[in-house]
Amino acid sequence: MGEGRPGVAATLRALNGALGRPAALWVKESGARNLRHRDFLAPRAALSAAFPGGQVPPEAVSAVPSLRGPAVLPLRICRQTPAGLAVQVHRPEAFQRLLGPLPGPPAPAAGPRTGCVVLHCPALRSSPAALRPRHLRSVLLADHLAQLLRAQGVDVRLVPALSEERSWDVLRQLRICWPSGSGGSALTDAISTLKAALGRCPCATACEQGPGTAEGVLSKVHLKSFVEQQGLLGYDPNLDVLLVTESTLRSLAELQEAVLQCPVSDPTALPASRFPSSSCCSIVHVVNCEEEFQQQQLDVLWRILDLGAHTALQKHLVCGPVKVTSPSSPIGADQYFQLRRRQMYEASVIKYGELAQDEAWTEVIDTLTVAAIRFEMLSTAHRSQITLDLENNSISTKGTKSGAFVMYNCARLATLFSTFQRTVEQGTYPPLPPVSELNFSCLREEGEWLLLFNYLLPFPEVLQQAAQLPPPSKGIRITASTETVCKFLIQLSMDFSSYYNRVHILGEPFPHLFDQMFARLQLLGAVRDVFHSALATLHLPPLSQI
Repeated sequence: MGEGRPGVAATLRALNGALGRPAALWVKESGARNLRHRDFLAPRAALSAAFPGGQVPPEAVSAVPSLRGPAVLPLRICRQTPAGLAVQVHRPEAFQRLLGPLPGPPAPAAGPRTGCVVLHCPALRSSPAALRPRHLRSVLLADHLAQLLRAQGVDVRLVPALSEERSWDVLRQLRICWPSGSGGSALTDAISTLKAALGRCPCATACEQGPGTAEGVLSKVHLKSFVEQQGLLGYDPNLDVLLVTESTLRSLAELQEAVLQCPVSDPTALPASRFPSSSCCSIVHVVNCEEEFQQQQLDVLWRILDLGAHTALQKHLVCGPVKVTSPSSPIGADQYFQLRRRQMYEASVIKYGELAQDEAWTEVIDTLTVAAIRFEMLSTAHRSQITLDLENNSISTKGTKSGAFVMYNCARLATLFSTFQRTVEQGTYPPLPPVSELNFSCLREEGEWLLLFNYLLPFPEVLQQAAQLPPPSKGIRITASTETVCKFLIQLSMDFSSYYNRVHILGEPFPHLFDQMFARLQLLGAVRDVFHSALATLHLPPLSQI
């Protein structure tokens, strides 16, 4: 079809335009009960505010079903109801347009990337042994955010580089992709440059080594006066004097080098909703709330030593606390992983028996453990507290809100298609025909429209929303929707599971049943692709069995 892939935002824009009002009057329905009667609604209250007596001109109502556009859903009917103005989509055509090219995230455009983001995770500056679950939360969030940004065509630099990669087993076990390296001569030169700037800095006072002076301190820098002079907002009022060491300058030098490595691109090409300024590089410090003060100190010091435009683009994405219930002693990130892995193994043995003790299941249990931890850490808004219950076996293969549940449903889809392929090879069913030959009018089951309308249709926009880093209204803190993908996958898994338990996909091999079976397979193939694309942003490989 030449009309392109439909989208939610484009359809809502067309609907609002049809009523001739600048206000956003329409909403997309998502609940199964409402979707039985309508797909979009202009609520009565909104219409009353926009039109005298809430009465929409009849010619505007009659024009809605004829709306067309490259990303506008095909609309069937628009009518007045007690709830407001209701629109239903022409569903067979919508299935055809969405299931032709399988849905997924938009491929990054060829050519130069649209800007650069430096993600700085101070938690990785400590030793691996010092890493705690609260640090792990910020690392996992930065890793996920990097994947989301790259999927949108953004160049991402991760800081700091790991100097002792072999020691970071827990990162490898959690499939966290983080760069390593020593920095080399470029980093040494950057440190020297910053030392020279420190020597010229009017806010700095040199420290002579002597009694009462901390070892390794190069200078005292007065941060508070600089913050007040520059009128900087959002900083802790307790920022005062910072003792600068060689380690402090090394941290700044790594950030400086990462910024310099960002490709130069046309600033006007950057999406304003994603970057807080028209610069080609944005710096985001991903920190837990306990490290926020120290990172603010580093932020201000960098501004003092380098008044370049990029230092003014520093923003802080702060993670809420991670509360661990009743640990006998502070638990490290590696201990946390091993505990969750043991619990996942025990839960799998309870559910699958001796099968889960087979060596072939080692990779499955490892993947389920990573999924459980990532969803435990990332399915909550990053500003909110997370509570980890480590005393009781809170890991389960049954709960509908867990990473294991998502992976289980992904594996069910893999099993469905491997079974279908095997029966095709045995001659039970013919191969799946080309999509142009499929009859999507056979898809009349409630759950089928729910999967298409709530998941396949908005999926690219879900990824775009999750990757946005909107500028703060004031100050230095930003908020990101980093929980969006996990929540999307959990809800998709619940609705897919409900549909799959209710509907028999591979029916009897009678030719008169093939049309419906093939249409359903095409739909579920698209659902499978959405699972895979979303899981890739979490560095989770799809499972072929559970």
